[in-house]
Amino acid sequence: MTTDPSSPRTAARAADLTKIYGTGDTEVAALGGVSVEFAAGQFTAIMGPSGSGKSTLMHCMAALDSATSGEVYIGDTELSKLNDKELTKLRRDSVGFIFQAFNLVPTLTARENITLPLDIAGRDLDKEWFDTVIATVGLGDRLTHKPNQLSGGQQQRVACARALVSKPDIIFADEPTGNLDSRSGTEVLSFLRRSVREFGQTIVMVTHDPNAAAYSDRVLFLGDGLIVDEMADPTAEKVLERMKGFDAVGQA
Repeated sequence: MTTDPSSPRTAARAADLTKIYGTGDTEVAALGGVSVEFAAGQFTAIMGPSGSGKSTLMHCMAALDSATSGEVYIGDTELSKLNDKELTKLRRDSVGFIFQAFNLVPTLTARENITLPLDIAGRDLDKEWFDTVIATVGLGDRLTHKPNQLSGGQQQRVACARALVSKPDIIFADEPTGNLDSRSGTEVLSFLRRSVREFGQTIVMVTHDPNAAAYSDRVLFLGDGLIVDEMADPTAEKVLERMKGFDAVGQA
């Protein structure tokens, strides 16, 4: 079988992914057989009601949690076939993370936080790329500041820069604007949008905010551990309307 060179490359995918927590009466199926692909150079938002499996899907895709069954691939690498050392290397070299709580090291400067993954991996810093990322997130005058000297929005932009500077194949963002005011949130989302359009980055973002989802190329909607809908070229209004449909079903 030949591959169409014009078709988008797949940065990550899952096949019949299940995740079960607990046993017996306490058993909960967080994911009930999810198959999904994330195209390279695309910004995908994952939405759904509380308990729908959003974060579980992201954690399994990002090699932060193991699936009960099914397959997860980052590029052509199947995660279940990797040992702990290989998983650590894959997370370090191929995957970027942006979390709601920033996860910065308080004793390090912004610059040291940004280069930390490269320092740990013993990889050289691409100075030109670093300068490009810093200019894009607008942190040039904050590199010597420690996290407690930065606003929440600045801290999250440091976290975004840290995720980008190692040039990962895919970045997973878990409610990246959840702790930010609307202005700071807009700055972070605009940066993520630019990183996809201008740098070809691949981003998968879990969010509950229709305004945040509107920055993405497509939205996946989860319900009870399954993908129940998908929306291309979302707007905040269309996403909000779809989420209201979930609420109506939940109340019926």
